[in-house]
Amino acid sequence: MSVEGKVVLISGAAKGMGAHHSRVFAAAGAKLVLGDVLDNEVNALADELGENAIAVHLDVSKTADWDAAVNAAMDRFGRIDVLVNNAGILRIATIEDYSDEVWDQVIAVNLSGMFKGIRAVIPAMTAASGGSIINISSTAGLKGFQSCSAYISSKFGVRGLTKAAAIELAEHNIRVNSVHPGNIETEMTDGLYPNYKHVPMNRIGRPDEISKLVLFLASDDSSFSTAAEFVADGGETGGMPNLFA
Repeated sequence: MSVEGKVVLISGAAKGMGAHHSRVFAAAGAKLVLGDVLDNEVNALADELGENAIAVHLDVSKTADWDAAVNAAMDRFGRIDVLVNNAGILRIATIEDYSDEVWDQVIAVNLSGMFKGIRAVIPAMTAASGGSIINISSTAGLKGFQSCSAYISSKFGVRGLTKAAAIELAEHNIRVNSVHPGNIETEMTDGLYPNYKHVPMNRIGRPDEISKLVLFLASDDSSFSTAAEFVADGGETGGMPNLFA
């Protein structure tokens, strides 16, 4: 799964899965453009990863920030080979309690932000004769959960966006796939469940179990994979285990 020398733009890179992806890609020899609204944290991560990593301020809901991130990548490395559309937020509330502002915020980051990222990298990837775009969705893009309707709607939307983009961009040798993690040990899932009896493997996932999947999709080893959904959830979406055993 070689990504040696590939230029990888990662959104939401400052912490959580984004930071873990960044470290895994750096260890594999990639050149990194790390985007986040958390400037201090993302700058510190870029410093940690060394001369092959730069940090940019990236609010994924803003087209101008995406354009600036792409320009920074081109100025520093001359190309973009991979986009990891990782940034996302979760807001928990019943439908009755969702305000317009919270709904709009979740959709703006989780879905519109991914669209704007895809749109922004197309010219650079086309000039590089191809690339790989990996959209981080969720098991919430495959099934419903209570009290997070905006998150679920956005993650289902990512599936459709992924397929539409993959079909449109195939002629440019740009592959687009979605990744659907289950419960992964990060700050976002801290305290979310008292146990994992709804997961057949009966455990939470490790960050590296997702990062290695993302690495595979970024590499040329996945060269015939596009418009696809890659699920890593310990069997959660496969069906309910025997909760009474």
